[in-house]
Amino acid sequence: MEQNPLETARAAIDKIDGELCVLFQARMAEAAKVAAYKAENGLAILDEGREAALVEHNLGRLEEGDPMRPYYEDFLRHNMALSRQYQAQCLGRNAVAYQGIPGAFSHIALTRLFPHARPLSLPAFEDVFRAVVEGEAAYGVLPFENSQAGDVSEALDLCLLHPGCFIHRMYDLIVTQNLLALPGTALSQIKRVVSHPQALRQCASFLRQLNLTVEQRPNTAMAAQYVAEAGDPSLAAIASGDTATLYGLEVLAADISETADNTTRFIVISKEEPTAGNRFCLLFTVRHEAGRLARAIETIARLGYNMECIKSRPLRRMAWEYYFYAELVGEPTPALLEELSADCRAVRLLGRYERNAEHGA
Repeated sequence: MEQNPLETARAAIDKIDGELCVLFQARMAEAAKVAAYKAENGLAILDEGREAALVEHNLGRLEEGDPMRPYYEDFLRHNMALSRQYQAQCLGRNAVAYQGIPGAFSHIALTRLFPHARPLSLPAFEDVFRAVVEGEAAYGVLPFENSQAGDVSEALDLCLLHPGCFIHRMYDLIVTQNLLALPGTALSQIKRVVSHPQALRQCASFLRQLNLTVEQRPNTAMAAQYVAEAGDPSLAAIASGDTATLYGLEVLAADISETADNTTRFIVISKEEPTAGNRFCLLFTVRHEAGRLARAIETIARLGYNMECIKSRPLRRMAWEYYFYAELVGEPTPALLEELSADCRAVRLLGRYERNAEHGA
């Protein structure tokens, strides 16, 4: 009996998948050899220039306008990301540090960015930087800014205090807050809610409507853990749905924050200086003289850079003096850094990364 077209196509795909499996294993075996060479010669696992050249070369195998090109590009980039992660595992460099405990939003961002990494839970932001600087972790993931609450100033200050760390990536995580409780609990039973102060503020209207008492915890995951361990059906936590699953809780009310566009931007830090990206960020301090900041900004504009963001933060032990953080579109050049130094006491390239309208940071 003749197969129908669906069965024929599926049989062909099964055969191709078998061939791909063999090729995948062969590719990863060669990646392990690459990892060994890099380790022997003190080379970084990530070679952004090499990856960009490979993508461009391989896309050349398809005609311009071929509808498969964007899918093939995703396929290539995904393969290279898996190769990097496998190389890191082969070399014992697959630890990625974050602040908090499993289920915290930093942990969720880490698992999205590094699905095969070994998460390293640490108590403080400073500990994450220390782990990266001392080589205990290859990368660190930290919250940097929230679309509602603004900057995470501690993370920015630590970037200034650790000149050996660079930002390699920015990642936007949509934050959905939920009310979590013990399985089988009814909403009417809840009297007390625990969570991070920011989460409590984001859900203030919901909490007021139910006249619930609130208590603060260091982060949302710790709040969920507390509810799970307390065994009290009158107690609930505000946290993510992922966290509910992790701690065996149920979502009593979903998406209870006051705004629908609550997003936290995370940074990925590393000791390796990044070499590619369509965005970069600078840290600088200007000379304490009239007009110096204005001239620095004018230099950025004159050299053709679009400055998407500029922020100021007070300098420690220097009352009423500030350092500045700026995000620029394009690639940093020696000319930019040299011209800025005329008006700045110090200028430092903090990071380079890709960002586009379709995929965000």
